[in-house]
Amino acid sequence: MPRSPCPFVWYELMTADAAAAENFYQAVLGWQMQDAGMPGMRYTILSAGSTPIGGLMALDEAARAAGALPGWIGYLGVDDVDAAARRVVAAGGSIHVPPDDIPGVGRFSVVADPQRAPFVLFRGATPQAPAQAEPGTPGHVGWHELHAGDGPEALRFYQDQFGWTADEAMDMGPMGVYQLFTTGGEAVGGVMTKSEGMPRPCWLFYVNVESIDAAVERVRTHGGQILHGPHEVPGGSWIVQGLDPQGAMFALVGPRA
Repeated sequence: MPRSPCPFVWYELMTADAAAAENFYQAVLGWQMQDAGMPGMRYTILSAGSTPIGGLMALDEAARAAGALPGWIGYLGVDDVDAAARRVVAAGGSIHVPPDDIPGVGRFSVVADPQRAPFVLFRGATPQAPAQAEPGTPGHVGWHELHAGDGPEALRFYQDQFGWTADEAMDMGPMGVYQLFTTGGEAVGGVMTKSEGMPRPCWLFYVNVESIDAAVERVRTHGGQILHGPHEVPGGSWIVQGLDPQGAMFALVGPRA
């Protein structure tokens, strides 16, 4: 087990239409957009205020030919990408993109857990830790939710591989147990066995908004769909799950003002 828990440090959208996706998320979440200046491709840095929190890029032809669909993926910060990738495979996971370097940025590998939920292993070129916003800060990811093939088994994988800790467990009746987890400190997400309506295991990231109702209106005005919600969750916040105009699933969390 790693000596310290490995948190999420970055969030990335791969989409069918980068320009349209930029317009949608800028309108709905107020994110700032800036071209990263990477040679041979457009990679847009997404920032909440002055803090970069993720990136956006178009799916290339090879990815589309392989059946890749628009979607969000999370980056886990690790000490050694190559060693972490080997451990993922040894535990029953798989490698989609072998460890490689992004010049001046860091080293990464795209992997999947044993139940095929994808994520990225990442170590930055510099040891600087990502900026931590106050809980609930609009534009930042406030919750991480794994819809797994088998919730308890999935959590054990992340505990063993990345040092996560189980927190409170909530019985949701027919929907099963919702198990909170921490990556050091307060709970930052939950793991559950996916519903039949969820086509495959995946991570879902909830972005903080100042008002869930106002955000829902912006989603609809700019061509997105609301799939579920608003629903109240323990603690008084409200959540929605939706699809952006290109078909990528996203989620929002905030007060009902």
